[in-house]
Amino acid sequence: MCTLFKKKKLKAFSHKAHMKIGDVIIIAILVLASFLPIVIFYFQQDQNQGQAEEATEKSAIVRIDGKEVDRFSLNKDNAVQKTYHPADGKYNIVEVRDGQARVKEDNSPDQIAVNTGWISEPGETSICLPHKLVIEIYEEDAEDTYIY
Repeated sequence: MCTLFKKKKLKAFSHKAHMKIGDVIIIAILVLASFLPIVIFYFQQDQNQGQAEEATEKSAIVRIDGKEVDRFSLNKDNAVQKTYHPADGKYNIVEVRDGQARVKEDNSPDQIAVNTGWISEPGETSICLPHKLVIEIYEEDAEDTYIY
């Protein structure tokens, strides 16, 4: 009885919508096919990331006023904390640990670089404008992401 009621309801809906069963099948196939690029790109990106992590060297580059002053490897297990004095009365404490880097502390008024937090992916930056200090994550053989 229940299936008969559902069939009648489905027929009435399809008759009112001027749709046939073939139309419903085609729409369903198109909806499912629309998700295919997402699946393909997901697996392709995952595979490329695995290869990139194994083969390339990732570094955190510290620049003051556009000039490179330090470079720390993010592939090694090292913990570094270093203080920079870009000008008289100014300081930035940069910390590198567990494959990531950050400005731990500085005496700039807005604390934007400190609030940026940890960065670890190629192209990410932490910038302290008043002190002209930039930390950038750089990866060998990656697209050019140099900041001028």
